[in-house]
Amino acid sequence: MSYSAKIGPSILSSDLAQLGDECKRMMECGADYLHLDVMDGHFVPNITFGHPMVECLRNAVGPDPFFDMHMMVSRPEQWVKPMAAAGASQYTFHLEATTNPGNLIKEIRESNMKVGIAIKPGTTVEELAPWAGQVDMALVMTVEPGFGGQKFMDDMMPKVSWLRSQFPSLDIEVDGGVGPNSIHRCAEAGANMIVSGSAVVSSEDPRSVIALLKNVVMEAIQKRSLDR
Repeated sequence: MSYSAKIGPSILSSDLAQLGDECKRMMECGADYLHLDVMDGHFVPNITFGHPMVECLRNAVGPDPFFDMHMMVSRPEQWVKPMAAAGASQYTFHLEATTNPGNLIKEIRESNMKVGIAIKPGTTVEELAPWAGQVDMALVMTVEPGFGGQKFMDDMMPKVSWLRSQFPSLDIEVDGGVGPNSIHRCAEAGANMIVSGSAVVSSEDPRSVIALLKNVVMEAIQKRSLDR
């Protein structure tokens, strides 16, 4: 069991006029990584930012923070090299957005980034399974991608449980509506990488929320280890 508890605030929930400072604040509050949502207005209806913003953020925060790029874009292949050059650490593409996941995984690795693969709520975990052994992280969306503030979808947890049972050492991420009220369910199902937006970023005490989320996940990991 080689995975660990990691909490990644979703910076899209931050004050976008202060994004560099917000990234630093989240890391100072105990975040393990930063989750950056890239939306192109095609794969999802909204538009956020692209690699020029990522490069600016990397220059602002330095080399250490791990940038998990959640690429909600219709042609993920075209942004691999620009994101690598901008300082992305992990390139997480949507399975639904590509016709050749194998080639895309290879291209991401050759660009010296870690590989993440994401599925929307309507995509079965069995469709992800053939690629799970080739990636560093699997992201199970717990809301429909593209909008913040949605309610956590508890019925996505069987996907997480199945992945954890089949791929015991895989990093499994959940994203969407995750906070103190839903973290226990995520942790029990086997998620270890927790994306949390407003629950962390908009909190009066982000450090305490991050610590709470991490402690719940760590306890679940320890329990799973003892049960094996």
